Amino acid sequence: MSDTKMNNGNTEAVVNGQKEPNKEIRVWCDGCYDMVHFGHANSLRQAKALGDKVIVGIHTDEEITKHKGPPVFTEEERVKMVKGIKWVDEVVLGAPYVTTLEVLDEHNCDFCVHGDDITMTAEGVDTYHLVKKANRYKEVKRTAGVSTTDLVGRMLLLTKNHFHQGSAEYAIEKEGSSNMGQDSSAKSPWTGCSQFLPTTQKIIQFSDGKAPKPGDKIVYVAGAFDLFHVGHLDFLEKAKELGDYLIVGLHTDPVVNSYKGSNYPIMNLHERVLSVLACKYVNEVVIGAPYCVTEDLLDHFKVDVVCHGQTPIALEDGKIDPYAIPKTRGIFCLIDSSNTMTTERIVERIISHRLEYERRNKAKEKKEVEAFEALQRAKLTQKAG
Repeated sequence: MSDTKMNNGNTEAVVNGQKEPNKEIRVWCDGCYDMVHFGHANSLRQAKALGDKVIVGIHTDEEITKHKGPPVFTEEERVKMVKGIKWVDEVVLGAPYVTTLEVLDEHNCDFCVHGDDITMTAEGVDTYHLVKKANRYKEVKRTAGVSTTDLVGRMLLLTKNHFHQGSAEYAIEKEGSSNMGQDSSAKSPWTGCSQFLPTTQKIIQFSDGKAPKPGDKIVYVAGAFDLFHVGHLDFLEKAKELGDYLIVGLHTDPVVNSYKGSNYPIMNLHERVLSVLACKYVNEVVIGAPYCVTEDLLDHFKVDVVCHGQTPIALEDGKIDPYAIPKTRGIFCLIDSSNTMTTERIVERIISHRLEYERRNKAKEKKEVEAFEALQRAKLTQKAG
């Protein structure tokens, strides 16, 4: 076993007291990774900063169902999504729900990394107690303002609580079904709903910050990319194959709502920005891109190809083709990703299993509250002693 430390920004291994500056530090992360969002990506970004390679273990559908209820996505879908995150180097399906020293050793990992929230088995056991005891566990900050429980709650409520304009554009209200982690009685410090606070620093952390090189073929796509999912991932992979540098234009919340209606988008603009930036195929994001692709946009970014998927293209004001200009220039291309997943299908999947997910979220929050209270009691006892 080895310990690690930072030396002038470089990771350095220490084995039996001897420095091994060239040893590759392998970091283990594991979890359900259901409805992968920018919170998952941020955790993996922080894990990558602690080592050289990030190996992600994913629990099977059977394990997740046993300990917390049915997952929204299948294990195949979850594996694909995690592989698409830019900070992930390897993915392992079938990771044990309780992280063991054996699994770290099997994959040559120095230590395990997880967020500062508590995860437990169906029996109420801390899933990281073994690696914590062996001092092979490191903690990173959980991303406030988002969780799978919260996103499921937004869909189940089917209200516009998360969709505002003006001063309340990024606020998410705590009201609605008493069964959901998003309601006003939510007490969990981790999955109870909170406001996501976007910052330029967060965007910089997620961005590659690299401009296209001279001669690069620039590809542009645009859309909502709401609840970033495997359909989006496969589409962006196909788009990236058409060039060297992929730019994604993200429409504002009011624009998305105008062509999708109902309570869309489920995730606000800044949440969607981070989700797309975390994708390994994406080089740059245009925040609040115009719905109609303009000459100015094409010229500014020196776009060579404009792509769209197989979903219907809504006309602006019911009559204007948003891709008229790239079509006139002869640079428009339709892509078939062979993946039929859509944001609407995800919502349908959630609604069709509404009661199961309500029970899952309620049970998860109850366990988290109990664990948090036990942790606070332990800290008070430690102080008193």
